[in-house]
Amino acid sequence: MIADEFLLKDVWTRTMNKAVESEQISKAEIPYYDSKLYKLSDDEASVVVPSFINFSIMNQNINLLEGCLEEVIGKKIHIKICMEDEIKNSNSSSFTNEFFSRKINHNQTFTNFVVGKSNIQAQFASMTCAQNLGLVYNPLFIYGNAGLGKTHLLNAIGNKVKEMFPNYIIGYTSGPEFVEGVAKATKENRLDEFKQSFYSLDLLLIDDIQFIAGNKAKTHEIFFTIFNYLINAHKQICITADRTPNDIKDLEERIISRFNQGLNVNIEAPEFETSIGILKSKVDLSSEQSIDEEVFNFLATNFSKDVRSLEGALTRLLFYSIQFKNEDHITLSLATEAFADQIKELGNELTIPSVRKVVCDYYNLTKQQITSATRTKNIANARHIAMYLCRKLLDAPYDSIGQEFGKRDHTTVMASCEKVEKLIKTDPLYLKAINEIETKLK
Repeated sequence: MIADEFLLKDVWTRTMNKAVESEQISKAEIPYYDSKLYKLSDDEASVVVPSFINFSIMNQNINLLEGCLEEVIGKKIHIKICMEDEIKNSNSSSFTNEFFSRKINHNQTFTNFVVGKSNIQAQFASMTCAQNLGLVYNPLFIYGNAGLGKTHLLNAIGNKVKEMFPNYIIGYTSGPEFVEGVAKATKENRLDEFKQSFYSLDLLLIDDIQFIAGNKAKTHEIFFTIFNYLINAHKQICITADRTPNDIKDLEERIISRFNQGLNVNIEAPEFETSIGILKSKVDLSSEQSIDEEVFNFLATNFSKDVRSLEGALTRLLFYSIQFKNEDHITLSLATEAFADQIKELGNELTIPSVRKVVCDYYNLTKQQITSATRTKNIANARHIAMYLCRKLLDAPYDSIGQEFGKRDHTTVMASCEKVEKLIKTDPLYLKAINEIETKLK
């Protein structure tokens, strides 16, 4: 690291001169920047400017400046533009460490986040934010019920940024912790110090933001001030909540408006295939036991309300098999025994609506979609399979099946069944899907 102030000044002067020589920056602009090289390490150069105007101009020319610095020192290096207030408060005592006591979970990464239709938008947006910090989707607002992976994505963003930019400052907190922090800072007359601890961040991660709603106006005021500062400084903010910004009651309209200026993405309950993937990923990480495929189907069918329910069910099954059965191979029989007190068995008599519901759940569709006139491939495919299974398992009349699927003609049902029978013989994946649905029905 170059620590000598004279050397730092010399490096930056030559860098700025090269920027002028490129004719992309005029010589008259150099004094206006009023910048200096504060610190230089093997992978990052910290440049200090006195005001936000300087900060904005420097960032607009960041690629040019990095290229010029590379010519001066002989290696590619990332330039981080800092305001003087940030430097003064970057070592602002114990309060920053005291407030951001929550640590990023290094085990929750993008690599081990199982992606499916229910969460692919949130995963893609999170990855994009981590790779383009402060440039897109700012703020990123991820919402959905508890236990679906929102916190995992926050940690994944943090871990990715730490990997790409080791020197970046990341703050990770929650709605309740923020409220407590404001109260503590107010009581101790340290609100300025509290805000400064946020101003020095490159990335702010906030979990369960809905808990700041309904609190004193002071909490909203402090949050609004911090939020605006970071956004204006092009620092990334990523937030999670259990509902959309518009659905958070007792939250100031100006804060809701700020949340909506970025990207809002939803995470839903995992569909069947994603549930299977989550279960298998957990087994790979935590168990040496072998588990039959139909056991995964059983767990995904009965415990796919959220990721935590899936994980809890798997943990219980592994515990039961080891402690009470001493088994290293888990069968469906053992699994049903382990959950005998929880699983309500389906009635002996299946119905057309019950078959239709299981197919809808498998393909993450609604009753309205599968019975509609829509002919998009995924919906039509699910409709054909549901009709086929009603015929196969219930021996229901074609007319009765047609009535339950949007009042379709019996010839339409017959054609659908014939199409499925042909595909079963030629498409292994199609056969696999039908077998899995039949397992769920049984």
